Amino acid sequence: MSITKEHNRLSEIFDNYRAQIDSIADDQFDQTPPNGGWSYAEVYSHIMQATMASTIALERCTHKSDKPNTGKASLMGKMVLLFGRLPPVKIKEPQSVSSKMPAVKISKEEARNLIIKCRKRMDDVVPFTSDKLAIRKVKHPRLGMFSAAQWFKFIRIHLVHHLKQLDRIKKDFSAG
Repeated sequence: MSITKEHNRLSEIFDNYRAQIDSIADDQFDQTPPNGGWSYAEVYSHIMQATMASTIALERCTHKSDKPNTGKASLMGKMVLLFGRLPPVKIKEPQSVSSKMPAVKISKEEARNLIIKCRKRMDDVVPFTSDKLAIRKVKHPRLGMFSAAQWFKFIRIHLVHHLKQLDRIKKDFSAG
């Protein structure tokens, strides 16, 4: 896995998230879709919080202060990384995550600022991700132990997954 390629793909994905904000009607951004589920605002809140938390885990993999951990990804974690996508079924966020980082309705401006913050954070961790000393692993709440490079790939997979969710919300509003 090339960290440079992943970083470039992440940059394109952040561009996509940013462009989509401008295409969403202001009055729909924080509105619950007709068929229920998260609003655009809640998706942006969740995905940017999760991205920040994932970069913290990624960075912890590169610190010499943590004890090396050579645990493995769970079977589901291995499948996600191998196929480069989350399962095509709705999976409820683990309680341990939703209690620490609840998806809340944020404004478009807050979403834009979070994208900038996440992009900067990703840019800042790239040099450490390819570090040969990044042998530590940090546990994902559901997918097992990930190395720094695996966290980097997971961030992309998770961001792409929620782009599909934004498309479903758009279709829901169009049909309603």
